[in-house]
Amino acid sequence: MIAFEDHFQISNAQRTKILELALSHGGDFSEIYAEYRVYSFINMEEDIIKETAESISLGLGVRVISGDKTGYGYTNDLSIESIGKAALTAAAIADSEKSVSIPVFLETLPPEDRYPLIRPVHQASLQEKIELVRRAYLSCQKSDPRIKKVKVLFQDHAQYVSIVNSEGCEAEDARPQVKLVCTAVAEKNGRREFGFSGGGGRVGLEYFGQTFPPERIGRDAAEEALLLLEAVEAPAGEMPVVLAPGHAGVLVHEAVGHLLEADFNRKKTSIFWDKLGKKVGSPRLTIYDDPTRPSFRGSYNIDDEGTPPSRTLLIDRGVVHSFLQDRLSARLMGRPLTGHGRRQDYSCIPIPRMSNTYVDGGQDDPEDILKSVAKGIYAEKFEGGQVEDSGKFTFSISAGYLIEEGRLTAPIKQATLIGTNIDILQKIERVGADLTFGLQTGTCGKEGQEVPVTDGCPTIKISRMTVGGQS
Repeated sequence: MIAFEDHFQISNAQRTKILELALSHGGDFSEIYAEYRVYSFINMEEDIIKETAESISLGLGVRVISGDKTGYGYTNDLSIESIGKAALTAAAIADSEKSVSIPVFLETLPPEDRYPLIRPVHQASLQEKIELVRRAYLSCQKSDPRIKKVKVLFQDHAQYVSIVNSEGCEAEDARPQVKLVCTAVAEKNGRREFGFSGGGGRVGLEYFGQTFPPERIGRDAAEEALLLLEAVEAPAGEMPVVLAPGHAGVLVHEAVGHLLEADFNRKKTSIFWDKLGKKVGSPRLTIYDDPTRPSFRGSYNIDDEGTPPSRTLLIDRGVVHSFLQDRLSARLMGRPLTGHGRRQDYSCIPIPRMSNTYVDGGQDDPEDILKSVAKGIYAEKFEGGQVEDSGKFTFSISAGYLIEEGRLTAPIKQATLIGTNIDILQKIERVGADLTFGLQTGTCGKEGQEVPVTDGCPTIKISRMTVGGQS
């Protein structure tokens, strides 16, 4: 195990003793999660490189599961004494004298490397990274005199994880991650609007030369800000809403995806907890979560419990098919593992999380979908929203258009979509064949933990939806 021996210097015999110590008070399961991470950050604004940062972190967490309870201890001091204290902290959750024998570790090999790199970003010089930032910045700034302010952020890290547990599983992963994002501010006659663009994923430097050059990132951010200078207030009331392919997938992520994570369902706090096998949406609707998509921001070779992930069918033609499982929830619910136990870092316990969540493509022509709407809203990008366990949600549209007589007309701003997820799922009338994924820059928060994700969708028509705007 290269990553474990090189970065953590803990022998097999020591790992066995740590796992046994973690189960010394009883419990059903123990686990060691070790992590080494190198990170860099660059911020450019006001025509200068305003901030750079580089860091290295190293740490280890020990987990114990006893029934439905979890004990956890962690340390960034990898001496055996400190790790032992972390193990005893985790062990405090259990209170039996059951003896445990740790089996021989058996390596869990991922089926493939999902992020092959030609030029790993974390091995590039600081100057090479700064040059990418400058190119995006200047492209945005020089695109139009109405662009008054530009900010470009670059982040990359390489994360090495090694996981062993009391069931004999041994797995490791080396995960790259990078993103380059640009924010533009445009002004006209005292009006100010913002635009955003970015790219990245589990990719190498070649991505910014072949797939998404920094110049395009800068231009796209500027174009969005300039477009919104001409935006009109959105109308209010009930009307058809068409979700744009790609970026609008965040609505599905927030309004539906979270409530299909297994922990919410085993605790019966999700509206879907008793809906397994039941129809909740249109027969045109199929939703997947897929951590196996090559080079995607939300992908991984193993999850943070060492489980090989799989593409998971969540909703099949309107019927709830399965939930996203981590080890604890799968055990308590009697369901198979799906490889969705994720954690922010070694200081956190794994919980069920989305990865790359998307509505599968349908059979409708996107142009025909637009032509079917006499008056409505085309929702292209979202800037945030709120979702309750009951399924009620509100989302703010950051960029969109009016639909009039089957055509996109004036850009709109300050529109809010309001609804309940099952009601909206049932009102999905048409699904396009143009599945697209959003920007590879997303981060999802849950219980104080943030993990990288991607979402996507094709063009989708919702027959009627409440739009909050100008009445």
